Amino acid sequence: MKDQMPPSSPQLASSAILERDGRYLLVRRANPPSADMYAFPGGRAEIGETPAETAVREFYEETGILPRNPHLFETYDLPPRESDGAGARHFFLSVFTVDADPDLDAVAGDDAAGIGWYTATEIFALPIPDSVRECVEKLEACRQP
Repeated sequence: MKDQMPPSSPQLASSAILERDGRYLLVRRANPPSADMYAFPGGRAEIGETPAETAVREFYEETGILPRNPHLFETYDLPPRESDGAGARHFFLSVFTVDADPDLDAVAGDDAAGIGWYTATEIFALPIPDSVRECVEKLEACRQP
């Protein structure tokens, strides 16, 4: 029997959701995975970071806004997708909701191809990962009376 390598552990990643007046801050990804898709600001964890620390750091790097009060909202086990090509990785994504100073304007960081504020309806018309769709649907359901 041939020895098999155990599957690699998923890489840890975090993202953060900031909502203002019914609009969500999204970045257009410049790099894989999910290149050219719109998503919440986020990225891979650095050694020794907690998921919340990763979310805060990545949000700041991608938007120029320092978020506060991260609260875990959802987690996703994201196996590699064929569309991401060879070398695609398995991620475990922690999604947080955050607060931030409402007077601060977002500016796209160097790994974001664009940035903007979108309503749920606008988001659903964009190319987005399933995790973004699910989070926005949950948040919008909570807003309904």
